[in-house]
Amino acid sequence: MTGSKQNGECFFSFLDKKGYSPSLYLFIGSITVKFIHYSTEEKGKFLTYIEKDTKEYKRASIALFLGGFVTFFILYTTQPLLPIFAEEFQVSATLSSLTLSLSTGVLALVMLFAAPLSDSFGKKKVMMVSIIITSILGLITAFSPNFIALLICRALLGIFIAGVPSLAMAYVGEEFNPRGMGKVMGLYISGTSLGGLAGRVLTGVLTDLFSWRIALVIIGLLSLVLSVIFICALPTPRRFMKKPLQWGTSLSAYKKILVKKRLMSLIFLAFLLMGSFVTLFNYIGFLLMEPPYNLSQTFIGFIFIANLCGTFSSVYMGKKADKHGNFPMLLISLGIFLAGVLITLFAPLLVKIMGIGIFTFGFFAAHSIASAWIGEDSGSYKAQASSLYLLLYYLGSSVVGSVGGFFWTHYHWIGVISLVSALLITAFPLIIIAQRKKQVTGQYHQISNLK
Repeated sequence: MTGSKQNGECFFSFLDKKGYSPSLYLFIGSITVKFIHYSTEEKGKFLTYIEKDTKEYKRASIALFLGGFVTFFILYTTQPLLPIFAEEFQVSATLSSLTLSLSTGVLALVMLFAAPLSDSFGKKKVMMVSIIITSILGLITAFSPNFIALLICRALLGIFIAGVPSLAMAYVGEEFNPRGMGKVMGLYISGTSLGGLAGRVLTGVLTDLFSWRIALVIIGLLSLVLSVIFICALPTPRRFMKKPLQWGTSLSAYKKILVKKRLMSLIFLAFLLMGSFVTLFNYIGFLLMEPPYNLSQTFIGFIFIANLCGTFSSVYMGKKADKHGNFPMLLISLGIFLAGVLITLFAPLLVKIMGIGIFTFGFFAAHSIASAWIGEDSGSYKAQASSLYLLLYYLGSSVVGSVGGFFWTHYHWIGVISLVSALLITAFPLIIIAQRKKQVTGQYHQISNLK
């Protein structure tokens, strides 16, 4: 400050010597004050959170909804087509499931690299590239000449689709006021729910009307349009601080997260939740195409309308978690999830559909709450924690989704439900561990403050 004052005095002494009028001093002074005010204002603008009830909040919410929608719209188009792929390409149910499991498996691994890339180039830029290339690959997949080509296209899709799901959670955690984070995360999750629903249902209908190839072309074109809207609507990050691309620093951040037992218990929860969800939906189509149901591809596609329950539950239970806490609402959501699984054991079709709806409600509620909980507790490692959560999330989809084929082949539906139930029962202790660690940490900080 002293240096600035001395410089200012020297400058005005120079003007005095040159004989300039006092009006020039006033002009220069006013310009200087305005510049300082503008600089401070702009700096503050780009360091503040996106607050509720603002235009940017609404724009960002719409964009994140569309980002989740497009990602799952394309990713799950092959799920209702698994029985058709098995018949057309003469492969087993397990191999047919690779059209989904391969995408999610590659997606899981690539997401580890998305966080350091976003630290260097920015989350919005990475998500923009991701969503556009994903839509183009969705179009190209429709022209696969054989099963191997189909798998290659789906693997490539897994690489490029990773940008949005790996960074959306981190974007919310970084840009939005924590007090409204549950609602925003719920909107993003509801977008993934509706996208998965639309992709599955539309694929089923268009496949019955035309063919699975035409179905994928139409879905790819729609995705391109929505991707452009996403890019235009998503606000430029306010709190982004560019960092050099240092893989060592990122690896160090992952190591720090891995030793946090409470955080890791929540992250591992993703493997169990998504593994259970995808496994049931992978093989319900095979069950419903058999006697006594003998359902058409269109009807099976409409079974996925149960995802609307998830669209509602992700926002509703997210708000409840903001009010009552993550721990109790996550336990309730997991209980609903498990109840839905067991209901599908009953033979009547209507009861099975009800069970799928309850199952879907529980899954999206649990996923939404767990995602927000991790965003709140990951501190300065939000991008890395999100990437690890989603790594296990999609590994669960890939690994358990394929393993479910073994249970279907050898033990039929009771085998699939036994696998899913075992995974969900294992999830309860993880939630309790996360909460106990939180209580212990809180008590430790209270004692430290007293000292």
